[in-house]
Amino acid sequence: MQFVRIAILVSLAVTATTVHADQTADARAIASQLIQKLGGALKQEMARGGPEKTVSVCRDIAPGLAGELSRSSGSRVARVSLKVRNPLLGQPDTWEQQVLADFDRRAASGEKAEFLEHAEIVEEPQGRYFRYMKALPVQPLCLSCHGGDEAVAPQVKAKLALEYPHDRAFGYVLGQIRGAVTIKQPMEASQ
Repeated sequence: MQFVRIAILVSLAVTATTVHADQTADARAIASQLIQKLGGALKQEMARGGPEKTVSVCRDIAPGLAGELSRSSGSRVARVSLKVRNPLLGQPDTWEQQVLADFDRRAASGEKAEFLEHAEIVEEPQGRYFRYMKALPVQPLCLSCHGGDEAVAPQVKAKLALEYPHDRAFGYVLGQIRGAVTIKQPMEASQ
């Protein structure tokens, strides 16, 4: 009888690990899509009109892309940061804050920011969720809107002040973690 219980527990653990691995691969692909599409839109607008034009990409296009991916995947897909530019869209929950802080610690200890990710299954009051985050390191293009005072042009500062009156997403340097793509999927929808 004890052997049967152990076999069942091992079977459940293997199944959970497989589901977790599959979900992680799917989440990684979704995050990659968002990052690639957003990066392409930013580069296109930068070429068309300079850094001032890129503000509208993050304000208008990025939430649309995340919404599109959310609908097609059945997950909540978003971008979050500890230094929020738009409190209505990028405010991390407690779990996301902990992961972002861990990303910062890991990057400070020498791990490459572009490879930082975290996935786990969590119990929340509303149920069980698969959660995934992929770090977004500051790239050279990011500094034109998220850099220090010397990196951000006065016209960009003025546009940011107008579009984001509660902005805290500035003062970054190359390679720091700007935030993360976050994915949250109910476990029932994934099995």
